[in-house]
Amino acid sequence: MGKYLLIVGGKTVMKTHEQWTSKIGFILAAAGSAIGLGAIWKFPYMAGTNGGGLFFLLFLLLTIFIGAPILIAEFIIGRNTQKDAITSYKILAPNSNWKVIGYLGVIISGLILSFYSVVGGWILSYLIRSVTGSLSGLSQDQYGSLFGTTISNPIEAIIAQAVFMILTIFVIQGGVQQGIEKASKYMMPALFILFIILAIRSLTLDGASKGVEFLLKPNWSSLTPDTILLALGQSFFALSVGISVMVTYASYLSKKENITKSAFSVVGLNIFISLLAGIVIFPAVFALGFEPGAGPGLVFVVLPAVFNEMAFGAFFLTIFLVLLLFATLTSAFSILEIVVAAIVKEKTELRKQWAWKTGFVIFIFGIPSALSFGVWSDVLIFGKTIFDFADFIASNIGMPLGAFLISIFVGYRLPYKLLKSELTLGTFGNMNKLFTIWYFTIRFIVPVAIIFVFLKSIGLL
Repeated sequence: MGKYLLIVGGKTVMKTHEQWTSKIGFILAAAGSAIGLGAIWKFPYMAGTNGGGLFFLLFLLLTIFIGAPILIAEFIIGRNTQKDAITSYKILAPNSNWKVIGYLGVIISGLILSFYSVVGGWILSYLIRSVTGSLSGLSQDQYGSLFGTTISNPIEAIIAQAVFMILTIFVIQGGVQQGIEKASKYMMPALFILFIILAIRSLTLDGASKGVEFLLKPNWSSLTPDTILLALGQSFFALSVGISVMVTYASYLSKKENITKSAFSVVGLNIFISLLAGIVIFPAVFALGFEPGAGPGLVFVVLPAVFNEMAFGAFFLTIFLVLLLFATLTSAFSILEIVVAAIVKEKTELRKQWAWKTGFVIFIFGIPSALSFGVWSDVLIFGKTIFDFADFIASNIGMPLGAFLISIFVGYRLPYKLLKSELTLGTFGNMNKLFTIWYFTIRFIVPVAIIFVFLKSIGLL
């Protein structure tokens, strides 16, 4: 537990607030939040269907110039107040409506986890099949049929989703130090090691260079407003920004740590893992003659078939699925944490019961997404399945809206001296120059860019 001073009614009160035990624990946990399905599952299929190298270039630029400044902004809010997402805005802007940003973040987080847990369930189903050997020796068509059968089976989909949620709740009920941080310290290093092994194996396949070229060489004919919006949404989704997840995580960060350095570490790790995901998948796909634009089924349909063509393929597929499960869980931890923290606040004795209550409610709300590939596949909202609609609302509307509001709140509502003080704590190069660049970016570049991309995508510009 960490101690901090809070001024209430002119009196200074000593408060206790749970904190990360180390900077590396915070970075690994924050990176774990960022590096999940967004980097490993969603980035490859989004890149595969949106121009490959062009999408990666847009994602890279938007992550550095838009995502990173917002990440720092969320760190400032959380570390300054040492509170949950909703309370943080109440403290910094009392008697105002800015707290709506926190409420929006909690709602969108719950929505994300409702469909995120469905994909987590798919991973569990495939991992069990891989361990038992039932994923080996099938034809490409059979892999496609298997994926369709798996996601359309209502009983299997819901049970797998429930198991994934139980795993997530079990860790969150333990709190920051004993739950999230301890799990991340083991999961994240394992993730990096496994990914590097898979990347090396993929690059050694004959014809792998075509996949590398697809990932790194931009195809400018794919440049459209929609592609830019999708890349922006991917950047926010991958970094977990715009929904105040990082406000909550930074609230557990010591005042001694430099948040700019921590933010650079998280952004760098996220870009690195996204690149590795592309290197794992696309060289193997091209080397064995598959299509990169397979969509959401890229991991579940194409990769098992790809690994089946490789020496020790069953072993490598199992490693990949374990890695994907690790990454998905670490992200799920952060998403559920923002909801639980907003309810529990400083009453840590209530954490366990509210972790289970909120987890159960999110699971119930996720059932329609789990059924949207089977018995409810004909239920469409604006032409999208329930799953796709929930993903679109969260990634392409909710997160950009949250990021826009955060940039306005930090850039125009918070005092200049508070921002500079928080950003320059600790030592990390020339902080005055870095602060000037960041301050200009969060006030002018970030909000204008988000508005421009959004209006362009809906045809108003």
